[in-house]
Amino acid sequence: MDNIYNPEYVKGLFNRMSSSYERMNYITSFGFSIRWRSQFLNSFNQTDKKVEVIDLLTGMGETWQSTKHKLPNSNLTVLDFSEEMLKYAKQKSREKFNNEVIILQQDILQNHLKSNHYDFVTCAFGLKTFNKEQLEILAHEVKRILKTGGQFSFIEVSKPNNKFLKALYGFYLGKVIPILGSLLLGGPEEYKMLWRYTDQFGNAKKANNIFTKAGLKTEFISYFYGCATGFYGQKTTPENDRSKTQ
Repeated sequence: MDNIYNPEYVKGLFNRMSSSYERMNYITSFGFSIRWRSQFLNSFNQTDKKVEVIDLLTGMGETWQSTKHKLPNSNLTVLDFSEEMLKYAKQKSREKFNNEVIILQQDILQNHLKSNHYDFVTCAFGLKTFNKEQLEILAHEVKRILKTGGQFSFIEVSKPNNKFLKALYGFYLGKVIPILGSLLLGGPEEYKMLWRYTDQFGNAKKANNIFTKAGLKTEFISYFYGCATGFYGQKTTPENDRSKTQ
C-alpha cells in the first residue's frame, strides 16, 4: 500500500467515500458528530460582526450550519482537495446557503490563501489524515493565514482512555463500520482505513503540542470521555511571512 498520508492517496480515499461519508460520519460517532461540530466552536464568542472565517478540510460542509449560527454575518470560505466531496458542498451551498459560501479546491499543505486574513479557522475531523511533518506544516499555515488575535478550533475522533470504551470503539470502528461501508460502497476497505487513521492518531495531544511549538496559544479539550479530542486557541503574535494572494 502507498503511504497512507500521501495527499493523493487521502484524496482518492475521500473521493470514493463521498457519496456515503456524511451518513457514515454520523453513524461512526454514535450520532455525536452533529453535537461535536457545535461544541468545538464554543471557544468562539458569538458575534454579529462581519468576520472572515475559513473551514479547512470542509468535506461536504457539515460544519457550516454551526458556524453560521455562531457567526451569522461571517464571510465563510471553505477548503478541501477532494473534488467529489466538494460536489456535495457546492450543492449544499446552493440549496441552503444562497450560494454565498466561497468554495476552494486546494490542498491546505500547498495553498494560495492570503496571509493575516482570517479571524477564525475551523477544522472538524481532518487531523487524523496528517502525519507529524504534515501537522507541522498545517500549524504554520494556520498561523500564517490568521490575523493577529484570530482564533482557531480543531476536533477529531479519538481513541478514548477508558479501556472498556476503547475496546468497544475499536470493535465498532474496526469491524462494524467496514461492514456498513461495504453495504454502501460495495467494499469495506475505505472505512477500514478510517479506523487505521484513528488508531494511529490516538488523540489530539500531539497535534496540540505541535501547534504550541509553532507559536500559537492552545488549549487541549476532550469530548465524551475522549471519544473525540481537539484544541482551540489564538494567534497572539504578528506573522511576518510575506502575504500570498489567491
